Amino acid sequence: MNFKRLEKNLIDNIGEAHLKLGYDRRAISFNYMYSSLSHLLGCEVSAENSARITADFAAYTASRLGELTFRSIKSGIFITVPPVGSEYVRDNCPCSPFFTEFIKLISTHGASLDDVTALFHRYSDNVQTEDKSLTGEFDMLIYFADGIPDDYRYCIAVDDDFGCSHLSYHRFIPEDYLDLGF
Repeated sequence: MNFKRLEKNLIDNIGEAHLKLGYDRRAISFNYMYSSLSHLLGCEVSAENSARITADFAAYTASRLGELTFRSIKSGIFITVPPVGSEYVRDNCPCSPFFTEFIKLISTHGASLDDVTALFHRYSDNVQTEDKSLTGEFDMLIYFADGIPDDYRYCIAVDDDFGCSHLSYHRFIPEDYLDLGF
């Protein structure tokens, strides 16, 4: 099992929450579907084996993230990181400069898809974009083809509110994006 990849994803999600919502000394929780856990861990995760896997993962991360708790949800696990884990991420795992700028850009009214593309190109010459406006779900897929500075797939939507564009996004690990079938 690849506990490092799941831990990194969990830390990335905590960092994202800190950027978007600010840090406070509270527990923070995330839903992970069994399919995502299977991709991140490199093994099949199901309702039948999740208790053993989550116990092992909790032991693996305890010195950094504190005592994680887990609750079963439909088709997955609800993972709660205690305040000490959120604090650990704040103090030891800063978000990348790229992602910090990305969140700032996405939060700016009037930002465009061209602005997003330009930001990606400031961090790499190896950027892939796809027009996804016909999906009805989002307008553009963009990512770093070589996985540097990250390997997430960013699905960007443009909303026009009273003449002012606003961007929103979802980011996925590559395998989850492929599972969605866009």
